[in-house]
Amino acid sequence: MKAPVKATKAPAKAVPAKAAPAKAAPAKAVKAAPAKTAPAKAAPAKAAPAKAAPAKAAPAKAAPAKAAPAKAAPAKAAPAKAAPAKTGGTTRRLVVREDESPWTEAELAEVRTELDVEIARLRAQISDAEEGIADLLRDSGDGAGDDQADAGTKTFEREHEMQLANNARELLLQNERALARLQDGTYGICENCGNPIGKLRLQAFPRATLCVSCKQLEERA
Repeated sequence: MKAPVKATKAPAKAVPAKAAPAKAAPAKAVKAAPAKTAPAKAAPAKAAPAKAAPAKAAPAKAAPAKAAPAKAAPAKAAPAKAAPAKTGGTTRRLVVREDESPWTEAELAEVRTELDVEIARLRAQISDAEEGIADLLRDSGDGAGDDQADAGTKTFEREHEMQLANNARELLLQNERALARLQDGTYGICENCGNPIGKLRLQAFPRATLCVSCKQLEERA
């Protein structure tokens, strides 16, 4: 009976109890593998800031707000200020002396009216003078038998009428030139020296084309 008891103890030593630690080795490997995969989840965490990039693109929408045509609208309103400048541009372009005030629209209208009236009067005067000259020429042809005194009188009258007509034509040209200069904005500039003629002088003589100094030199010549 004792022999079998010993036989049972021998196999007890051969029990693979030591093999249990061998199974623990794979257990460690399994735990180590998940430890490496844990950083893999952290990688998407770095990709999360990539979503913040569209947040920077949001200000890009504000850029079109600066280019909005709302600011271009005032640019179109700028010519509106230039429109009044054209209406009164002639008044501001006319030169005056330093001690004189600028021309007003009322003053220019008065000058235009005076020039128009003078032009109409001179044209009528020239027409009358030409008719008188024609009559004198006919009379001189018909009075072939007149004495020398009568012939001399008719000649004097004819020359006088011709002189009046020539003077009227010269004045007519001056008035027409003054009116043209008033329209193109050069009215008031001396045609000789280029200095201002003077507002007061033009109000007294609207057809004047020379300043006082140049006019005096012309009369002395």
